[in-house]
Amino acid sequence: MTRTLILTRHAKSSWDSPALADHDRPLNKRGRRSASAIGAWLRSNDWLPQEVLSSSSVRTRETWEKMGLHADKVRFHRTLYHADSADMLRELSGATGQTVLMLGHNPGIASFANQIVKTPPDHARFFDYPTCATTVIHFDIRNWSNVRWHSGNVQGFVIPRALLE
Repeated sequence: MTRTLILTRHAKSSWDSPALADHDRPLNKRGRRSASAIGAWLRSNDWLPQEVLSSSSVRTRETWEKMGLHADKVRFHRTLYHADSADMLRELSGATGQTVLMLGHNPGIASFANQIVKTPPDHARFFDYPTCATTVIHFDIRNWSNVRWHSGNVQGFVIPRALLE
């Protein structure tokens, strides 16, 4: 049996209101377009989540909303706000969906992506994981509690700029 992880960094956020706390920053116009493009890319490849594990920040919530996808279970966790890779692995190990979308922040999500795959994709931006970068990863496991470091096989990686050009 396989499980699929869709790993997405939040889309580009706005800095128009400097008084806003980091957790409360919304997406900017480019971020909204990017999130929609990533959602369309996932739909076109039939990579659709049953479950979403996301940071509780405004920008990750908006990224999920603008992706235009549906999931049976959507959970926003404060523990995923600027989580490190170990925290992300712990959250993922409790997931139940066949396909899970995780939405998070750098630098944790870039580190997590690098540590969770066997072989990184041949893409110059994978290691810095720009805003709304998305990797689709398959695992040969029965349950998410069995996921281990360096065990996932990359099925796809994309950054919004490649979709919007």
